[in-house]
Amino acid sequence: MVGQRGASVLELPQRWGKRSEFEGGRSEINCRTIPVAERFFSSSPSVSLRQAAWYPSETEEPHLVLLTSDNTIRFYGLKSPQAPAKVLPVSQSEEDSSVHPPVRSYAASLGEIAVAFDFGPVSSNPRQLVVQSSKEQLIYPLYVLYENGETYLSYTSQTNRLSVSKPVGPLPMYPAAEDNYGYDACAILCLPCVPNILVIATETGTLYHCVVLESEEEDETGAVEKWIRGSESVPALYVFECVELELTLKVATGEDEDPQELDFTCPISLHRDPLCQHRYHCTHEAGVHSVGLIWVNKLHKFLQSGEEDKDSLQELAAEKRCIVEHILCTRPLVTSEPAPVRGFLIVSDLSLGATMICITSSYECILLPLLSSIRPPSPPLLCSHPGAGFESSPLRGLAKDSFEQHVRNILTRSSTNPLVLRAGDKDTSPAPSECLQLLSRATQVFREEYILKQDAAREELQRRVKLLTGQRNKQLEELALCREERKSLREAAERLADKFEDAKYRQEATMNRVKKVLGSLQSKLPVLSDSEKDMKKELQTINDQLKHLDNSIKQVNMKMEYQKTQVDKAVPPTRTSVSLNAHQKKVVQGVLKEQGQQIADMMKQIKDIKNHFSF
Repeated sequence: MVGQRGASVLELPQRWGKRSEFEGGRSEINCRTIPVAERFFSSSPSVSLRQAAWYPSETEEPHLVLLTSDNTIRFYGLKSPQAPAKVLPVSQSEEDSSVHPPVRSYAASLGEIAVAFDFGPVSSNPRQLVVQSSKEQLIYPLYVLYENGETYLSYTSQTNRLSVSKPVGPLPMYPAAEDNYGYDACAILCLPCVPNILVIATETGTLYHCVVLESEEEDETGAVEKWIRGSESVPALYVFECVELELTLKVATGEDEDPQELDFTCPISLHRDPLCQHRYHCTHEAGVHSVGLIWVNKLHKFLQSGEEDKDSLQELAAEKRCIVEHILCTRPLVTSEPAPVRGFLIVSDLSLGATMICITSSYECILLPLLSSIRPPSPPLLCSHPGAGFESSPLRGLAKDSFEQHVRNILTRSSTNPLVLRAGDKDTSPAPSECLQLLSRATQVFREEYILKQDAAREELQRRVKLLTGQRNKQLEELALCREERKSLREAAERLADKFEDAKYRQEATMNRVKKVLGSLQSKLPVLSDSEKDMKKELQTINDQLKHLDNSIKQVNMKMEYQKTQVDKAVPPTRTSVSLNAHQKKVVQGVLKEQGQQIADMMKQIKDIKNHFSF
């Protein structure tokens, strides 16, 4: 809970039970309240609180960061909420500690008063922050915005103890502007993306979207002097676009008159969207706006390209600007009573869905569904990834976007009719002139942003239907021609098959006749050919081998007869039994077996030779 004279931390009790209610569902619960810097604000009546935010660390002790009107940022821990853990003077003058009230008034008149701050995502370890521990630290950049539009940068860490570097700056802004992009800055927001994108808001309703990148050192002679750095590069703010919010509704006083040009200024508060990092919300005295950055993905694609990608650069330059939606209007006209938004929150609940919760000046709670055109990327469908065999039309590659996206671009609205809440007594009716102006404005928006664009989308759909109908008829005609051509090709294929079989049969007959003719010619030649000579030589060799084998067989037969005769002579008339031992039997059997095998082999060779030369 934050006010101009201090801040308090409300600690809610734990949830338990069937429905996960506080303290099991008790009707009344007791909460612990921790006042922060109560002693400091009591002893300093001239100091007011400008902004309070939590330190982004989630693992260490929670710290509350307070920005006060004396150009000082104080870090308070909940264990000792009265003594600051760290004090960071953010005055642009050199004498930070001895700033007297007259000097503060002079600095305020020049816009050198810090009005807002914000923490960026975790970054690398810079040289400006002295690291005393070798342990890896989480470094969070701290951006401090001044009323004159200048932005300073500091680095914070909370590994062992809270450490903060001295603010350095101002950060240069490109392209340079004479008025430094306004002198009435009131809020700053760092979107959680890489590179960091800063949103700077002014009281006139102007938003600047700046990309934090490394600047060119030769162009930073003035800003580099205030940087205590070694080889650390100087970050710069590159203004990508400028957006003007419609704080109060612009209505026309007559049929042919221009909208009223009345200056209306009020402080603007910026809120992150926890559901989409490319979207944020603005709350102010006149209502709520939602802003979506649709060019962030193209910027990441361009920055990730190693070389200078001209196509990505052209796509980024041609990309549509951000989308601004007017969600809630609590002060429709400048003459209406002020009704600021007291509280704002984005929740994602299973029963409510993505919902925006607003607390009005009369402390009423309004729940609005978050139907924004900027959404986080959805997971791809299975039908969006066809198989390898699927072939799409080559004409689809010529169009950058689909027809559905083309229709969506036509129906995109540049302005909307917000939910209008009227401050003051609800029983009293507003003035007739005010009602007429609001009705005229709503009718004009519905005509220009809804009816005319829907008519344009209808004409585009009719044109596409006519084109597709013509393409369909043409494809049907081509399909009929293809069927006729297929039939004629099939008949031609059958005729060619018959001709092929006939040609194949005639070719075989011709080859046989050629073979016979060549054979008869070769047989009538008086000289032998080389093949016949080789055959003759081979036959003579075989004949010699047969004679040699015949002689060998005769010798074997003669030896067998001689052995048989000798055996018969050696056998006595009375057969005497010869007793052989086991070893002798084995030797005799081996010899007989070997001779029998040799005889069988020789008989087999003779038989093969006879079969081979049997003419």
